[in-house]
Formats: sequence, C-alpha cells, structure tokens
Amino acid sequence: MLPHSYELPAALVLVAAGALACFAGYRLFRLVLAIFGFILGAMLASSLMGISNTVGMAIAAVVGGLVGAAILLFAYFVGIALVGAGVGALVAHFGWAFVGSGDPPVPAVIGLAVLGAIGAMFVQRHVIVVTTAFVGAWTLIVGILAAVGGRGALAAKSAGNVWILYPTTAPGHGWMLFVWVALGLAGTAMQLAVTGKKR
Repeated sequence: MLPHSYELPAALVLVAAGALACFAGYRLFRLVLAIFGFILGAMLASSLMGISNTVGMAIAAVVGGLVGAAILLFAYFVGIALVGAGVGALVAHFGWAFVGSGDPPVPAVIGLAVLGAIGAMFVQRHVIVVTTAFVGAWTLIVGILAAVGGRGALAAKSAGNVWILYPTTAPGHGWMLFVWVALGLAGTAMQLAVTGKKR
C-alpha cells in the first residue's frame, strides 16, 4: 500500500512498466526484472507500515523496491525455472480436473513442476517472451484503470487514505480477461516478430 496521494504517479509507473514488459520484455528483460522487482518490493514493504505513517510507508516502499529489484535481477535463472515449474503445476491441476475429482496427487504435481522447470530452461526465450507479454499486459491494464480512476479494479479504498494495489482482482470489469488475452497475444507477436528477435 502507498499513501493515497501517490496513486496517480504509481499508476503511471504501472502503465509504463506494463507497456515496456508487454512489447519489449525479452529485449529489455533485465530492466523489466528490475522494474517489476521494484514494484513488488515496494508493495510488500510499504504494506508492513501503519497507514498513518506516510513517511514510513514511502521510505519502506523505496527500500523494499530496491531490495526487490536486486533479488529479481540475481534470481534470473531461478525465475525462469520457477515460471516453468508453475506452468507444470498448473498443467497438473487442469489435467487432473478432467481425470478425477479433488486435488491431483502430490507426486504428479511435483513431477510436472520439475519437468516444467527443466523444459523452461531449454526454451528460455519463448518463456520470457510469453511471460513478459502477459504480465506486462495485465500491469498495463491495471495501471490504466488506476490512472483514469478505476478504483474498483485495484480495490483502492480511501478509508485509511492509502492506495492498495491488488493486480489480480478486478470486480466489475469482466471485459478485462478478454483485453488481457488480446494484449498478451499482441505483445507476444510483437516480441517474436520484432523486439524479441535474437541478435
């Protein structure tokens, strides 16, 4: 959370970071990692401060952002493997829904997560392109909604005079899923055709 007065600047940072990641995420991957690490670190660190401590929240956001940026930059290969593992676990859950009921067996989830992590290391370029395109597209949408006052998408409740970013919630905006997929596909196509080509 951030002081409410920082809502517009934070929204503009989200718009810029989202557009950069969506359409040039592979070419500028280290910069994208640093920016998103900063955003995540700032969100987490500032949420630890009391809502009445505006200066403390701002300082925590900056310090947390710098730590988050450093962690993501140093975790480059780990991040690729984690994305692959996440996809493997997702496949296990979706696949199990067609086979049985309840949760999939733990060995199946672990096995597919390991295979996903290994596979992601072999197709790093494509994993980076698709991941940055879709994460960037979502961030861009959330940033635009925040900039134009779409507080419902961010659950920005001003009762405590703070701006809370929940980028995965969008009540009342059912169209966001379609826009997100369209933007993500457009970003993927742009990166594969132009900005993400191997040098």
